[in-house]
Amino acid sequence: MAKVLLLQGNQACAEGAIAAGVTFFAGYPITPSTEIAEIMAKRLPEVGGKFIQMEDEIAGIGAIVGASLTGKKVLTATSGPGFSLKQEFIGYATIAEVPIVIANVQRVGPSTGQPTAPAQGDMMQARWGTHGDHPVIALTPASVPECFTLTIKAYELSEKYRMPVLLMLDEIIGHMREKIEIPDYDTIEKPVRKGPRVGPNEFKAYEPDSDGVPPMADFGTGYRYHVTGLVHDETGFPNGSPAATEKLLKRLHEKVERDIDNITMYEEYKLDDAEIAIVTYGGTARSAYAAIDMAREEGIKVGMFRLISVWPFPEKEIAQLAQKVKVIVVPELNYGQMVGEVKKAAEGKVPVKPMSKYDSEPISPKELLAFVKNL
Repeated sequence: MAKVLLLQGNQACAEGAIAAGVTFFAGYPITPSTEIAEIMAKRLPEVGGKFIQMEDEIAGIGAIVGASLTGKKVLTATSGPGFSLKQEFIGYATIAEVPIVIANVQRVGPSTGQPTAPAQGDMMQARWGTHGDHPVIALTPASVPECFTLTIKAYELSEKYRMPVLLMLDEIIGHMREKIEIPDYDTIEKPVRKGPRVGPNEFKAYEPDSDGVPPMADFGTGYRYHVTGLVHDETGFPNGSPAATEKLLKRLHEKVERDIDNITMYEEYKLDDAEIAIVTYGGTARSAYAAIDMAREEGIKVGMFRLISVWPFPEKEIAQLAQKVKVIVVPELNYGQMVGEVKKAAEGKVPVKPMSKYDSEPISPKELLAFVKNL
């Protein structure tokens, strides 16, 4: 039966994971993400799952990579410094094509920075934190209900494309409490991993289907195969040839790029007649809704393009937006990160103005309204 609850964003993230069928969490507590670990420690035993507090963040993500290879849906959660420590394993899971979900509740940095203060300074680390050429899928909720639904969506994408998916909360969203209607979990369609259609003797662990994604056999089911962070061929064993290198990296990218229209998610708010567009995401979008409403009362035609999937970046949609409005404003809680992507996509067709704030305080609606009025 559906329930109406008052939940924190971190709690909604944990419940979304349970609803998606997660049965294993490994991690190390770090504010402002700690509540996710605390709630998973309580909830997983109730649904037959396992929770392990590891010795550090690296061990946390390593444990979920291993558990995913056995067929489990898995989660780890972290923040700032912990996200940095997880980058090597994110790259490993990308090249080994292991579905995992990482929740990163952003705080002020670099280093230990401001542990419980809001920031959106990990957006580029999400894209480029691990080395090498690789695709990334990252989602950023702007409400408590969206923490629940996007967590479920993260598992759908992770299992479909066999890759890590990042949930990029910020402290505002992670610690905010809102009303949320939670459906009966039995009514929620659980993401299903594509399994092998041939026997163990014919199975090649990295032989892709036409969608570029190989079926995945669970460890312990009789399918024995090799998993490595080295470039490998369809058997899973290392292959150092230029041809194998190009083939693998191209496939990793193309399995996401060919389906980008189905991955891209965004919201338009009062953009139909807007002359000024605010492009933002996460907790900062909360202020943008209010600022836009106040601006409209003063006759200023402002609207919002809210990023929900931040990576892959919606270049096509931003290019179209740049042809409709007179100026784009990009407020974010960092020194200027996503604004660079907006400028690149806008291709000089319209001025793109950064509104960066990095003093550990949110951007208020009045601050954003004043910025818009002074353009």
